[in-house]
Amino acid sequence: MKSIRDSVHGDLHLEEFEVRLTDTPEIQRLRRIKQLGFTYLVYPGANHSRFEHSIGTMYLASRLARNLQLDEDTHTLVRSCALLHDAGHGPFSHVSERVLDSSHEELTSKLIKESQLGDILSEKFSVKEVLKVINGEGPLGQIISGELDVDRMDYLLRDSHYTGVAYGVIDVERLIYNMKLDDGILLLQSKGVQAAESMLLARYFMYPSVYQHHTTRIVNSMFRRCLGKLLEKKVINEHEIYRYDDTDIISLARSEEGYIQDIMGRLDTRQLYKRVYSLKFDDIDNPKRIFQMSDLTIQKVEEEIAGDLGVDKDFILVDVPEYPIFHEMSTPVSLNGDTVMLGDISNLVMALKDVRFNHADLCIYLPEEYADSASKLNFIDYLNL
Repeated sequence: MKSIRDSVHGDLHLEEFEVRLTDTPEIQRLRRIKQLGFTYLVYPGANHSRFEHSIGTMYLASRLARNLQLDEDTHTLVRSCALLHDAGHGPFSHVSERVLDSSHEELTSKLIKESQLGDILSEKFSVKEVLKVINGEGPLGQIISGELDVDRMDYLLRDSHYTGVAYGVIDVERLIYNMKLDDGILLLQSKGVQAAESMLLARYFMYPSVYQHHTTRIVNSMFRRCLGKLLEKKVINEHEIYRYDDTDIISLARSEEGYIQDIMGRLDTRQLYKRVYSLKFDDIDNPKRIFQMSDLTIQKVEEEIAGDLGVDKDFILVDVPEYPIFHEMSTPVSLNGDTVMLGDISNLVMALKDVRFNHADLCIYLPEEYADSASKLNFIDYLNL
């Protein structure tokens, strides 16, 4: 047995099988992947890694498995799946994912199949079964990737701890204690409803404060454009993005000439682009259509703005945020012998569904030296909304 001291959960204990998984290069790479990407440029303490989150998720999965009274083999399976669930994340975590054709879940499956992780896992389990659990299939999959899963519990606690933003503090004890498996469905008992509401509120407030902080979005947009150029030039193999870490990408970008090097230099020195336009989604009818804008449409808008400003189109960044999905709304709740959805019995959850676009906005960024010229443009005309 091996112990790891975690800053959020305390001492975490790993059995020999789990130590072997943890000590593989594929999992050790996660130590060099920042959990929140470039958010450390906004919150200096946000330097925690995807590795920390993985072992934290394993710990919470273990606690939930114990509460559900799963047998020892199933308990080990759940712990192993939680440990490996983010193995395929690219550099800077979710920041890079929006540039790639494959999700981190798909890349995780590919990595496990092709690496020694699959060989180690096959000593105890079916690799196919492991991948099903990691991808949220079946009753065990709901523990790792469901409406109210341990992955989300850990990242809210951890991100809150390292950024110093208190919104992410949730009642994990009450959530875990009030969950049960019934006919293959992971249910929340009625006594846990308030804790689930609190978790949903935590995510709602963490989005504008951390995950979609306006400066974080500028940085992420700049990096994604930089990464996209590296992929276009085939400096990086997209299909093996899980072999790179944060330092690899930074080094490759610094060694390139021209636009890529310029963007990386701006990130290194925090000479960030400026926001010159913001369109609040709650100011327009049917905000969902913003999220339906295709990449080609966005590129066309960027080209038109660049043409009117007389600058290169790569200097214009139109940023559409991620659609605000709150899976917790669909959490099944056991109430008086029936199974109902959390959103159907909680007025608070229904209210959040209606206000989830309040913090969302489409933004346009460009270098500071063009900001004055851009202030004369009517950006809404370019968007055709």
